[in-house]
Amino acid sequence: MKKFTGSQVALVTPMHEDGSIDWESTAKLLEWQISSGTDVILAVGTTGESPTLSHQEHNEFVAYVVDKVAGRIPVIAGTGSNSTVEAIELSQNAQESGVDAALSVVPYYNRPTQTGLIRHFAEITKNSDIPHILYNVPSRTVADILPDTVAELAEYKNIIGIKEATGDISRVAKLRSLCSDNFILLSGDDNTCCEFMLAGGDGCMSVTANIAPASISKLCRLATENQADAARKLQEELMPIHDAIGLESNPIAVKYALFLKKKIQNSIRLPLTTLTDAHIPQLKSALELLDNLE
Repeated sequence: MKKFTGSQVALVTPMHEDGSIDWESTAKLLEWQISSGTDVILAVGTTGESPTLSHQEHNEFVAYVVDKVAGRIPVIAGTGSNSTVEAIELSQNAQESGVDAALSVVPYYNRPTQTGLIRHFAEITKNSDIPHILYNVPSRTVADILPDTVAELAEYKNIIGIKEATGDISRVAKLRSLCSDNFILLSGDDNTCCEFMLAGGDGCMSVTANIAPASISKLCRLATENQADAARKLQEELMPIHDAIGLESNPIAVKYALFLKKKIQNSIRLPLTTLTDAHIPQLKSALELLDNLE
């Protein structure tokens, strides 16, 4: 069985009202995730507010998660940057902290060519020994790593998979045809993750798993075992919470949902702000429906 498969929570970074990291809430979230059947923890990704964490906070959070998880399930650290040098540094720091793999996002804002993407990821893997998972999210990066480019990078021994957040289900078959069977294909889009896995994907890096860990774990198991009818039924039941979490830029809504559940404080770093009042009723309604599933 592949190591980095199944339900993978894109963990929030809990914070106190003053914006400092809330370590106690982090520890409790990790225990909840593990006891609920989550297969992998992803720390300091987009959902973890990596753009507004200092390098010191980033490294401390990764080390803390590794320590608290204590080898019970794999830990992946977000180490991407639009600066190749910075991405190498973050990857090396994550490796020293003992993570099982790194998630490296397609460089954002500076819009590299496909050749630039190959050279960027090649340099990162050349300078760190841990496995790397590529992260394609064109809606945020304004750059799309194409399947042929992924196939070329898949030849590097420590590039082991990709998180695809395009929402394009056809990518699964295309990547499967170009890459080895061992290359890991992960959905990065909760709304389409069920069909992604039924099409041959290996799991989902999920935002919704922050608030519905048991349900996302079950969904991933059903879909990867090709229990299509049961998986689609559960996904349909989860759609209200998927939609509510997408009301505003991630992780605004999911952090507010965790606040409503008394799991974390209501704190998020600028330039993101807490969920607007107009969207709170829809989120509360979705959480009520979720209570019947979890």
